[in-house]
Amino acid sequence: MFTVTNLLLAAGWITLSPMTSSILVGVGVAGALGALFIALSGDRSSLEDRLDVLAGKKTAVTDEQRQITREALVKEGVEGLNGILTRISDYFGNLKLFFVQADSPVTVEKFLLICLGAGMGGSMLALITRCPLPFVPVGFLVGAAGPWAWIVMRRGSRFKKFAHQMPDAMGLISRALRSGHSLAAAMKVVVDELPDPISKEFNIAYEEQNLGIPLEQALKNLYYRMPNLDYKFFSMAVAIQRQTGGDLAEVLDKIASIIRDRFRIVGQVQALTGEGRISGIVLMALPIVLFFAVWYLNPEYVMLLFTDEMGRKMIAGALVLQVLGAVTIQKIIAIKV
Repeated sequence: MFTVTNLLLAAGWITLSPMTSSILVGVGVAGALGALFIALSGDRSSLEDRLDVLAGKKTAVTDEQRQITREALVKEGVEGLNGILTRISDYFGNLKLFFVQADSPVTVEKFLLICLGAGMGGSMLALITRCPLPFVPVGFLVGAAGPWAWIVMRRGSRFKKFAHQMPDAMGLISRALRSGHSLAAAMKVVVDELPDPISKEFNIAYEEQNLGIPLEQALKNLYYRMPNLDYKFFSMAVAIQRQTGGDLAEVLDKIASIIRDRFRIVGQVQALTGEGRISGIVLMALPIVLFFAVWYLNPEYVMLLFTDEMGRKMIAGALVLQVLGAVTIQKIIAIKV
């Protein structure tokens, strides 16, 4: 059992009883475990379910079965919570598209619950480690931001992998076209030969055109999921070739060559700007590390920043300057090729 004592407030000191501490810790642990359970449970997209039904891997759910399930959810009170979370996710517009681009294993509604549970876990961790009370909401924000950082990194990683796979995909499609295959069959070669994420995205486009969607629209839908400039050149080349004719295989070979040359130049730029990126990381992390070091050595000296009016203004100014510095350094080292 953890006892949280000597929590500092702006107006003085406060001590929590063992029972209150135990309740808070239990709530935080329960929230963290609930978030972990939801994250591991996963969820299949409706498109994958429909494709499995068409392939005969599973049976379709009838309207009567959906109605029975819906009534059961209403009785348990779950549908009301899901409706609230759905309205919250719809409020952010393209949030669902963001999760599709990241190939998230959980839905937006479950992800919001994970963020809530992670935030509660961060708050409880701040209480358990006997941090000053002003750090408790900071712990909540840091914990809730953890899942968002994960989903953003997952989305960026998929975009990066997709971009690096584009030259190989263009080469495969070009060779398939020269061997006499149609464009749809050439896309199937990409699905069979290359790994995720490009194989999964091309497979969705391939299945869409098999189900009757025009090929140009299927390629456009893929661009919505993967807004890559090189892929946009590919889709434009396909659209122009289908309208006016021409040697699409030669065009794709030139696109692949341009992509590889640009990757080579980007690598050279990354090497030349490596010192600037490391300097930016050090400059951004140094104030934060010094703050926690001084707080560990002399907490009363640091707490003046929270208890004094001038100290709070200095913290606000420091945060603004940190953000401006990060944006400035990013503008300096970000060279577009």
